[in-house]
Amino acid sequence: MVIAAMMMLFSCGGDKGPSREDLAAKAAKEYYDSLIAGGYAYFSDGFNGTDSLPPHYREQLVVNAKQFFLAQEKAHHGVKNVRIVTAKTDSTTNITNVFLMLCFGDSVNEEIVVPMLEVNGVWKMK
Repeated sequence: MVIAAMMMLFSCGGDKGPSREDLAAKAAKEYYDSLIAGGYAYFSDGFNGTDSLPPHYREQLVVNAKQFFLAQEKAHHGVKNVRIVTAKTDSTTNITNVFLMLCFGDSVNEEIVVPMLEVNGVWKMK
C-alpha cells in the first residue's frame, strides 16, 4: 500500500515543463541554426547587451558573424548541422553552458560551449 501511494505521488507530480537547460539549449541551437541560414543579424543580436550597442558597432558584429561563416565554408565546406549535446547550469554564476556539436560539410565535427544567460525571460549568448 505504501509503495502504491509513493508511485502515485511520483507519477502525479505534474509536468513542470522544460528545464532551464532545455530552454537554453534550444535557444543556443536556434542562434546557430540562424547563422547557417544566413541570419547573421539575428545571430549577432543573440548576444547579451547588443541592444545597447551603437549601430556601427552592431554592424561590425554582423559582418564578423558573416566572415566567420564564410571562413567555415572555405575551410570545411560550411556548417551543415548543429546538434545539442548537453547543457549544464553553474549554480554560482547562474550561467547555463550549452554544448553544441557543429557538423561540417567535410565530415569534421567540433563541439563548442555556448554560455547562455536568461535576460528578462529571453535566453542570450554571453
